[in-house]
Amino acid sequence: MGNRHSSTQLIHRGSESCPIFLPVINSPPAYFLEITVSNPAPHFPPAFIDLMRDTLGNDAQLAAFLAISQQPLRRSLRVNTLKISVVDFLQQVSGYGWQLEPIPWCAEGFWIQRAEADEALPLGSVAEHLSGLFYIQEASSMLPVSALIDRVPQPETVMDMAAAPGSKTTQLAALMQNQGAIVANEFSASRVKVLHANLSRCGVSNTALTHFDGRVFGAALPEQFDAILLDAPCSGEGVIRKDADALRNWSLESTHDIAATQRDLLESAFHALKPGGTLVYSTCTLNRIENQQVIEDLLQRYPQAVEIDSLTGLFAGAEQALTPEGFLHVFPMLFDSEGFFVARLRKTAAVAPLPAPHYKLGKLPFTPVPRKLVEDIRQAAKKVGLYWEETQELWQRDKELWLFPTPIVPMLARVRFSRIGLKLAETFPKGYRWQHEAIVALASPQASNRVELTEEQAHEWYRGRDVYPEQPLPADEVIVTFQQQPLGLAKKVNTRLKNSYPRELVRDGKLFRL
Repeated sequence: MGNRHSSTQLIHRGSESCPIFLPVINSPPAYFLEITVSNPAPHFPPAFIDLMRDTLGNDAQLAAFLAISQQPLRRSLRVNTLKISVVDFLQQVSGYGWQLEPIPWCAEGFWIQRAEADEALPLGSVAEHLSGLFYIQEASSMLPVSALIDRVPQPETVMDMAAAPGSKTTQLAALMQNQGAIVANEFSASRVKVLHANLSRCGVSNTALTHFDGRVFGAALPEQFDAILLDAPCSGEGVIRKDADALRNWSLESTHDIAATQRDLLESAFHALKPGGTLVYSTCTLNRIENQQVIEDLLQRYPQAVEIDSLTGLFAGAEQALTPEGFLHVFPMLFDSEGFFVARLRKTAAVAPLPAPHYKLGKLPFTPVPRKLVEDIRQAAKKVGLYWEETQELWQRDKELWLFPTPIVPMLARVRFSRIGLKLAETFPKGYRWQHEAIVALASPQASNRVELTEEQAHEWYRGRDVYPEQPLPADEVIVTFQQQPLGLAKKVNTRLKNSYPRELVRDGKLFRL
């Protein structure tokens, strides 16, 4: 579907919380993972201050908001329980001198403070981050997934409608324990690669990626999902502590334009939701136009089919942010965080479908692996320490073998996916070339062919260099690990292990604590 608000372009300014819409003329989208602001003084347009005064209700609250907006944002992380328990993670990093404060709405989340000397090494370059043991995620952005899974703890089918860079998709996958299936959609082509890289690093295996304007899904996949997360593109008023220029191009007119797009996306998500299903709508902005009023529009359109599911009691202290309707309107001064808005809705009845989409899918390039070959592939994978559950199905495309999440299979004839599940291997006359993402997600920590690297050897591995273990090598193909976490598969060549780390992931600069 086309975007009728084509004058507004999507600019991602580095927030892990949600995309940001800002009006830009004749300028291509720019994407950054981290931003260093030379002048931290934030820009507050006068019309924005007036809007916040009306939203907050009094000058004292406005003063508190403006004061906290000029303070540095606390860093936070979320432990990836697909790879390690919270208890084991805290034990593993206990010697680092990190101060970790629990985040009340996410059992796996922590605010982190590091010693000034440690800040010379980016948090993304420590060993535990490189191996996917944690995700650097702003605390408030953990709220939407917590709200969704609190109501639907074991969904079979979930959609993350605006998924990149992957903070919420990886959080969902961890809480679902890689069971069921997540359709992770991202409208921006350049951000799909970032999304896939983060899913791979975290060992996620239950996702299927799509690259569409989210407004297509209500018609393409009607009443398909048990749960949907719409972390909607927004004006980004809540991220000013991270990006002092977040509001440089803000205007009331652009806010209304963005809200129109949000209403379209929310209606699409509502149509894609099963009756009885749960939908969480969230933004990293603060005005009611993009938040409460967007929800009110859906309630008015479908008064007999949707109801608000109050977030009362979601976590200790939630009442500080609770609105009369039962939403969470998180201003930065409430929890010393980014600003955020979260609403949870329940679909109470089926609704008339939207017109069928007009597009051709083309022939699916995948076919199921014949049953007689499935066990042979399993046994070959077992020899190199790879295992998967019955909830994943083997499919093939030319010489490629893929593992698809079973709940995705019924959707294959209804929408085009850009990537499904895990690429397991490429086939050759003499065997298989096992893929890096499969090693990270499926390798057993107890595999007999595992070789644990020293810190220095792991450092070399991440730099793309061969390593020379001193111990005897247990097999011709070995899983190399560091801190008991799989880093990849290596072939023995005499006394060295040939590095197979993907070239696009090779790191320069300082790593670990070396």
